[in-house]
Amino acid sequence: MSAAERFIHEALEVIIDEAVKKATDVQEKVCEWQSPEKLRELLDLELTDGGESDSKILQHCKNAIRYSVKTSHPRFFNQLFAGLEPYSMVASFITEAVKTSLYTYEVAPVFTLMEDAVLKKMMELISWDEGGDGIFNPGGSMSNMYAVNLARYRFCPDIKEVGLYNAPRLVMFTSQEGHYSISKGAALLGLGTKNVYAVPSDDRGKMIPSALEEKIELARSEGAVPFFVNATAGTTVFGAFDPVDEIADICERHSLWLHVDACWGGAALVSNQHKHLLKGIHRADSVAWNPHKMLMACLQCSAFLIKDKTSLLQRCHSAKASYLFQQDKFYDVSYDTGDKSVQCSRKPDAFKFWLMWKALGSSELERRVDRALAMARYLAQTVKKREGFHLLMEVAPVIKERMMKTGSMMIGYQTHGDKPNFFRMVVINPQVSKQDLDFVLDEIHSLGKDLR
Repeated sequence: MSAAERFIHEALEVIIDEAVKKATDVQEKVCEWQSPEKLRELLDLELTDGGESDSKILQHCKNAIRYSVKTSHPRFFNQLFAGLEPYSMVASFITEAVKTSLYTYEVAPVFTLMEDAVLKKMMELISWDEGGDGIFNPGGSMSNMYAVNLARYRFCPDIKEVGLYNAPRLVMFTSQEGHYSISKGAALLGLGTKNVYAVPSDDRGKMIPSALEEKIELARSEGAVPFFVNATAGTTVFGAFDPVDEIADICERHSLWLHVDACWGGAALVSNQHKHLLKGIHRADSVAWNPHKMLMACLQCSAFLIKDKTSLLQRCHSAKASYLFQQDKFYDVSYDTGDKSVQCSRKPDAFKFWLMWKALGSSELERRVDRALAMARYLAQTVKKREGFHLLMEVAPVIKERMMKTGSMMIGYQTHGDKPNFFRMVVINPQVSKQDLDFVLDEIHSLGKDLR
């Protein structure tokens, strides 16, 4: 065995012991909190001219895992991702070992076909019976920006070559609960954040269709040109699903591009019990969906899908680099998907979803979604019954500090509108039990009982 092979074997043992076994053990801490100053000392961050021994490097690996937050832990509820997914994790190892980039079939033949297969299956779930197009890319924010760029290109194709100078004032619409990446996309693409109109939501966090209609008319009265509407299927804070069908009616009436940000809620499409939440999504022009969220694929795993089949994605983004995308290759160059992307190098993230899907099957994915939503309902019902609990608590930052320092669990908090700080629970991990959720409430009470 070579030195490199030996090191990899030893490193994998560390990963199994520290990042898999311990990180998923409910008896272990979610995190070992250290201040930035103390952690900097513990990690020995200085880079030097001379290399270090493998034994020291393995210790660095152990320290990196030890002081990282254990997002696979059953009591990690802090983000819209959580849990250990073994098949997707192995796929991640393989993509790193194979070390390829997904721009041409000749350099990534296996992963090109896998990405195509996964995208087609996802389109089936959206009910685009005639198919469409799409790519995997680094995150839902990027997917949402792709949607804005495509919508603008369809509306003003000359912008790609001549820029914004002769373009009208284009405006876009999203609910006040929509993801901040819509505004970031407007800034990045030169549209301007003031040209993103926030549409009011109801008390459940859903966009109000009549308010969207009013905003469109307001924009036109100001001399602006509406071109894009973002509906959200699973908002970041409340998990609300906008009424896509009604929004689609408005978009059709006004000839606007309808994008559905289903990064979080797209997983409901695999569930017969819950897919009604996305009723009307088949009418969307584009969809963002992150399997690394509720479906638990390893980070990152984000799909951007469009209904168009006329190569709009490629026409919008292609640069026709002659050293990559020669048209006289010996195989069908339609499999060279790299020119659809704004990136050059692109990781084969679809493999992490494909291998997991192969291993579990659609039925187990459905059970995973149904269980996550059932556990969320259980927690909501339990909170209502628990004395001393309310959905909104001003003491959230203090309790968060205490839970981080004890390492017992991890939950995010935030404000919302005129409401004070409150805890935002995200329940995804299939390891989470009712006992874990009961522990959450007991621990919050224990950590904050002196604050009442």
